[in-house]
Amino acid sequence: MAKKPNILVIQADQLTSEVLSSYGKPVAKTPNMDRLAAEGMVFRNAYCSVPLCGPSRMSMLSGQLASTVCAWDNAAEFSAEVPTFAHYLRALGYHTTLSGKMHFVGPDQLHGFEERLTTDIYPSDFYWTETLESRDGNTKSDDRGVRDSGICDRSPQLDFDELAMFKAEQYLWDLARRDGDQPFFLFVSLTHPHDPYYCTQEYFDRYTDDEIPMPTVGRIGSQAADPLTQYIMTRHELDKDFDPAVIRKSRRAYLGSVSYIDDQVGRLMRILKSIGADEDTVVLLIGDHGEMLGERGMWFKRHFYEWSARVPMIWWAPDRVRKGERFENVSLMDMLPTFLNFAGDAEGSSLVEPVQGRDLLPLMEGRAQDFDNVVYGEVMSDGLSSPVFMIRRDAWKLIEGPTHPAQLYNLAVDPNEETDLGQSLGDHVPMREALQAELRRVWDADRIQADIELSLRRRMLVRSAHLQGKAPNWDYDPGEDDAERWCRSGSNYNAWSFNIVNPR
Repeated sequence: MAKKPNILVIQADQLTSEVLSSYGKPVAKTPNMDRLAAEGMVFRNAYCSVPLCGPSRMSMLSGQLASTVCAWDNAAEFSAEVPTFAHYLRALGYHTTLSGKMHFVGPDQLHGFEERLTTDIYPSDFYWTETLESRDGNTKSDDRGVRDSGICDRSPQLDFDELAMFKAEQYLWDLARRDGDQPFFLFVSLTHPHDPYYCTQEYFDRYTDDEIPMPTVGRIGSQAADPLTQYIMTRHELDKDFDPAVIRKSRRAYLGSVSYIDDQVGRLMRILKSIGADEDTVVLLIGDHGEMLGERGMWFKRHFYEWSARVPMIWWAPDRVRKGERFENVSLMDMLPTFLNFAGDAEGSSLVEPVQGRDLLPLMEGRAQDFDNVVYGEVMSDGLSSPVFMIRRDAWKLIEGPTHPAQLYNLAVDPNEETDLGQSLGDHVPMREALQAELRRVWDADRIQADIELSLRRRMLVRSAHLQGKAPNWDYDPGEDDAERWCRSGSNYNAWSFNIVNPR
């Protein structure tokens, strides 16, 4: 039996594919990502299932729609009984490790990872739970994320990513010192280029103002906007005109953060080569969702427009997959069954229940001619009055919900989504009706809304109860005990001091 490959996943938070050379948009300076793309397989139409951090990740980990695993919003608990790809890979013999962010909510802060190298960056309790009546201004991004962006010497996000990178790099160096051939699964999750858009002078200076394009589609006035856009504009204090200089500076700082992420990709790839694991490791580069970055006057995420919902997905696997591009509609949910195939379970026999993700390895090998060219998306709770759903089938995208009238776009002829066919008549009506029927088959909006409302009532009660007396602490403590790493009483100095990787 062929040796199971190691797997390294690098995830960037809020990284849109709309600025990357490998996606036809040579705006960001990303030589390391470009190298991965040139040597690997790029999925040009990869989507998150929820354009919001927590639910997107829970969907990704489980291979299920967020509504299937009740991941309603950024403060919904991810049930410990839901199997993740970390559980499955661990059962298949992998050592599973997480370094960085994953936005787990609840007392289980591992979800199948045998080892977690850092704490998380966001609350792990129900603090961020929001209803229409209880939105808390301290728990949401606002217009400062745009108007106050720029250069800094240090930021909490930089602190976190530097720690996550240090821990991940140390993990890889330590692998070179270990005996045995157990394959590793390492998930490195970084918080850049998430808002607020700040980067250090070094990364800001990689660009000039002249290199920063302004938004392709201008701001849509609130009266002309769809209900979800209106909600996002109000929620994030964005229903205003920003000075062009502010927009350009914000975009430049965001791109600087993208280049920062690119440098981290390069650091990890160089260590893989140094420890001799590069030819035996599958590398996956992904985002968790995109970033509107001023398009249509919108910033951050939460919508199904391409800038927000589409994510980079680049697989690098020497001698295992073809190089090139695929244009099928795929999802972060597809990671789980694809990992299983890489791990030797091509039939998914280890699955304890059906998953909604699809195995992408046949596509990467040039097979799978019957691939169902569709992806699904959803946005729920977080203060919304009702859920909103998205279907992209072939080139067509439908966005609709109980209080959200149909939006329909043909991305083949309208890639910037400027012509909404949702309410108009014409040759596209049969397609719209077919997608609407499919939407109703996939989702029961009334049931989902009832489940959300019950979840909100439960969480609000639990949150208020925890404010009385001693509150439980669900934050993850990585246990910073490095005593065995250093020379101590009873240690053999030479055995310790010459434990060196690749001396020369």
